Amino acid sequence: MASRCVYAFLVAMLIGTATAAAQAPNRHAAAAPPGQPPGQNAPAQPPPGQQPGGSPETTIAAVVNDDVITVFDVLSRVRMIMVSSNIPDTPEMRQRLAPQVLRGLIDEKLQLQEAKKQNITVTEAELNKGIEQIEKQNNMKPGQLNDFLHARGIDRGALVDQLTASLVWAKLVKREAAQATAISDDEIDDAMKRLKEHAGEPESRVAEIFLAVDNPAQEEQVHQLAERLSAQMKQGARFSAVARQFSQSASAAVGGDIGYMRADQLPPELAKTAATLRPGELSAPIRSGGGYYLLLVLDRRTGAVTGSGQEPTFDIVQVVFPFPQQASEAARRHAMEEAESVRAVAKDCPTMLKIGKERAPELSSEGKLAASQIAPEMRKVIETMPTGQVSQPIVQKNGVGVIMICDKSTGASPGKVGRDDVAETIMRQRIDTLSRRYMRDLRRTAYVDLRAGGS
Repeated sequence: MASRCVYAFLVAMLIGTATAAAQAPNRHAAAAPPGQPPGQNAPAQPPPGQQPGGSPETTIAAVVNDDVITVFDVLSRVRMIMVSSNIPDTPEMRQRLAPQVLRGLIDEKLQLQEAKKQNITVTEAELNKGIEQIEKQNNMKPGQLNDFLHARGIDRGALVDQLTASLVWAKLVKREAAQATAISDDEIDDAMKRLKEHAGEPESRVAEIFLAVDNPAQEEQVHQLAERLSAQMKQGARFSAVARQFSQSASAAVGGDIGYMRADQLPPELAKTAATLRPGELSAPIRSGGGYYLLLVLDRRTGAVTGSGQEPTFDIVQVVFPFPQQASEAARRHAMEEAESVRAVAKDCPTMLKIGKERAPELSSEGKLAASQIAPEMRKVIETMPTGQVSQPIVQKNGVGVIMICDKSTGASPGKVGRDDVAETIMRQRIDTLSRRYMRDLRRTAYVDLRAGGS
């Protein structure tokens, strides 16, 4: 009941103050939890001087051991997720995302606290490198990410906080895995033997989003989140971006990509579903193990003792003429006519980009995209298009767009897998298992106080 209260209060704040909070500075108040047993979640009265109707920067959404999460923190993260994942920023979507975003922020606090306890830190150089990687993944020039965030009213601190938590947690789990049991030659030999035995069998390159269910009370909420994320990706949200923001697997850091897998390497429920998916097709939510999975098959190949090939990439120009969510038929028709006019005059990529920047600057772009970064429905269109041809107008939820393929590559031929590759795969699996177990233990022993704004 306490969770419902705090989420209802949080949603009201999200809807009522989103615009103002997006422009406010990020401030973290300090608060000590009242004396309750570890792991107990309970509503609490606001601390002295903190009234339920306070500003987002000072209103506490949750206390996690000795740290606080403010409503502003949640607002900033929701906004960042929507922009980076191409999810429509509407009151309804903010309401739906708020519980999972708060849960993710709580996990990040636990990760940062544990890393501090274990004397693990992140240097400024490592943070800068992480930001550079984000820019490369999004086809941005160096330094462009800050401008992107500022132009959309997103607090940069939201990104830095998330990146810091991700980096220290990766360091911590990798160290713990390395200190456990060393990967033996026998393990590598066994894995190499299995590769030879299964040579010639089909393999699927799979990307995953994993949403944990830590107790039965979360079952329906997590299932609904999986359904909503699936729906958004089918409408254009990028799988890799959604995976980075929501997935609770170690593969989240690489957009969910777990590489080429045979059926026997996946849990039965996942293997059965993956076998039915075409490349570029997204699964429905799958209940397996400790939570729900969403799978995207990126590619298929015949298995051999070989390394992973590079996935196809597309150099594209995209021009989108937006319309509001509840657009009139006239507005939709006008956007369609604009897209048709671009299609009629654009003869090459530079011309099309120039037209887009002049007539639809907000949503016109160019850049290279890996197949896994493209929404399944959009990828189906792109894969069948020849280079230099403009697509038919594509109706999306937020507008009508046209695309031109400037160049594309089908991926390089795979090379032979060596012992180092096999050892890396084994270590990655260990890290993933350890990360999930570690987080369950931290959640179980944590003091988490959800604040319901005095309700």
